[in-house]
Amino acid sequence: MKKTLVGIVAGCQVKTLRVEIARRMKHPKYGKIIRGRTICHAHDEGELAKVGDTVEIIEAPPRSRTKRWDLVRVVAAAAVVAGLESSQT
Repeated sequence: MKKTLVGIVAGCQVKTLRVEIARRMKHPKYGKIIRGRTICHAHDEGELAKVGDTVEIIEAPPRSRTKRWDLVRVVAAAAVVAGLESSQT
């Protein structure tokens, strides 16, 4: 069975996503809860996802040196910041 992960898109290029998977873990000696993250590169054939979107990815055969995941679906779109798009004109 292939692994599936849910994360936030941290960056985009043409047909490639950089997905950040956040996790929390307990320090083995001191017991403090610390945050960690894993960066996965995923293939996005239709270029559906944008930066800030929450996406689901699944394991896939290697497509390049770093891409080992495929985009399944966009779980939630990123919130649009008001005024950001109007400042471009």
